[in-house]
Amino acid sequence: MSLTENKTYRILGVDPGTVKMGYALLEINGSQMKSVDIGVIFLDALSDHPTRLLKILERLQSIIITYKPTIMAVEAPFYAKNVQSMLKLGRAQGVAIAVGMDKGLDIFEYSPRKIKQSVTGNGNASKEQVAFLLQSQLKVDLAGQLLDATDALAVAVCHFYQNGKISTSTKKTPVKKSKATWEKFLADNPDRLK
Repeated sequence: MSLTENKTYRILGVDPGTVKMGYALLEINGSQMKSVDIGVIFLDALSDHPTRLLKILERLQSIIITYKPTIMAVEAPFYAKNVQSMLKLGRAQGVAIAVGMDKGLDIFEYSPRKIKQSVTGNGNASKEQVAFLLQSQLKVDLAGQLLDATDALAVAVCHFYQNGKISTSTKKTPVKKSKATWEKFLADNPDRLK
């Protein structure tokens, strides 16, 4: 589907986290973007990591059922000095992706630098600069929103900007197409072996 076509669909942007996970729904109608919902899933009150992962699963399922996005755009984990933090962040991202795949969403991943570059034109922009420019681009008041939420909105906007053509029906993830075996997945995705 070309971005200039007059079809309405929604992108769920996700900024993975193990203390706070940002999410945002962006509605696309032709070449027009509209913020539908934006928020944070708070996880810091939960005592252990597995419980936090379960909360991510439950909340994202609820958000997907409520807003019916067809695409999930996720911020890729960035390199961190603390290996344990990186592992936990990767698990949170994995749960988010698995929920999206289970609900039939097309999944896309973007680096923090690519997201900032798409929204601001500067891959080294601050989170505050990203939020400020999102307000201008979407004509929405983001005052009072946590940066986790505005980061999630930036991920969704990045996906819109990065895709001259967006498929909402033909570019399904391999796992969605086939509930076959792990061997079939690897055969269909040789680039994933690296």
